[in-house]
Amino acid sequence: MRDRLISFVVPAHDEEALVGAAVESLQRAARELGRPFEIIVVDDASTDRTAAVAAAAGARVVAADVRQISRARNAGAAAANGEYLIFMDADTIATPAVVRAAVAALDAGAVGGGGAARFDEPVPRWGKAVLWLVLRLNRLFRVAAGCFVFCRRDAFERVGGFDPALFAGEEIAFTRRLGRLRAGRFVSLREHVVTSGRKLRTFSGRQILRELARVAFLGRRGVRQRESLGIWYGPRRPDVR
Repeated sequence: MRDRLISFVVPAHDEEALVGAAVESLQRAARELGRPFEIIVVDDASTDRTAAVAAAAGARVVAADVRQISRARNAGAAAANGEYLIFMDADTIATPAVVRAAVAALDAGAVGGGGAARFDEPVPRWGKAVLWLVLRLNRLFRVAAGCFVFCRRDAFERVGGFDPALFAGEEIAFTRRLGRLRAGRFVSLREHVVTSGRKLRTFSGRQILRELARVAFLGRRGVRQRESLGIWYGPRRPDVR
């Protein structure tokens, strides 16, 4: 198993400010591990220098014009050569510990899994409380947060990848299907990544709650249309730190 290539897939839309650090964190973690790896950044219809920054940091850039997280992830997986697939968001920093734990789980026969997450600072106290609750629910129901998800290539293909009909929640649907496979166990890691808390800094709690309530009211229709997901797909607000 030592020679199995690890493919990191990083979907990115207008992430020139953060994608370089994300790629560099994956490089550091993978080099510490001493395993063959590649990093693929899927430039999803960016209007800024995302592609140039990612390439300068050492990633292979794949162009996509889908403006949809699930299809961007699938495009990266299609371009990847690895037997192990690790999906990480472009506004996220990997720690060596979480990459090591993910690869160890796959080496041990896991079908896939997800890592824990922490927000960068500063974020409101209520945001930390919500994240704490979400992570525990994820462990209970054996699903993963979208910022760090991993699986074996054969498992990815067996479940059909990420659902292209979904604009959000695609990682939940994907990992639920992984968890139902009998080809190995699904692992919820305690090791964490550090992901951006910019939504909590640029939207009020009331705005976020209202958006989530609207999506909940619409049910599956709410995650099948981009227009219902303004916080995720609307114009990005400048981060204030």
